[in-house]
Amino acid sequence: MAAPFELPALPYDDTYLAPVIGQETVQLHHGKHHATYFAKLNPLVEGTEMADMSLEDVVKASFGKADMKGVFNNAGQAWNHIFYWNQFAGGSSEVSGRLKEMAERDFGSVDGMMDAIVNTGAGVFGSGWSWLALENGKLVTQGVPGGENPVAHGATALCGIDVWEHAYYLDYQNRRPDHIKDVLTKLVNWSWVGERLEEAL
Repeated sequence: MAAPFELPALPYDDTYLAPVIGQETVQLHHGKHHATYFAKLNPLVEGTEMADMSLEDVVKASFGKADMKGVFNNAGQAWNHIFYWNQFAGGSSEVSGRLKEMAERDFGSVDGMMDAIVNTGAGVFGSGWSWLALENGKLVTQGVPGGENPVAHGATALCGIDVWEHAYYLDYQNRRPDHIKDVLTKLVNWSWVGERLEEAL
């Protein structure tokens, strides 16, 4: 019998993100860390109604419930990482269209939006994520601990930067802000982000 949730393959070769995210980091991050979230999640939900839910719905249903902390932590991280890898597919692109207009409205400029994401991620204490999200019709940044994400907080995820040390330490050591900036400017496919925004509006 198949497990309720399965680790998706990367949408590109494991050298695709180098040198910003090196091959060894990708192999460890996807093949070990991401895979482990699925391995831990499946036994927790097997035989329950959550086994028939989407991963996103499991995140929503388990968030904030003390007896489901293990489910949330692993479902959140499983979902986060699928999103994380997919946002790089297709290669880097410029911020344009509605996304650019809203960045200028809500952050003063595209550079202002980038700076906000970097600063939010730099300010996360310990392990967590820096997200660009759509909340109440406005672009916002969210710095969250552990495996949390905008979905858990009732918002739409648009771009997510993993600031757990395993995401960047082999390539950037303790220079977290530099890593975030390089991911945003050299890896994120902003056309993909813009499409998510259009779908949510």
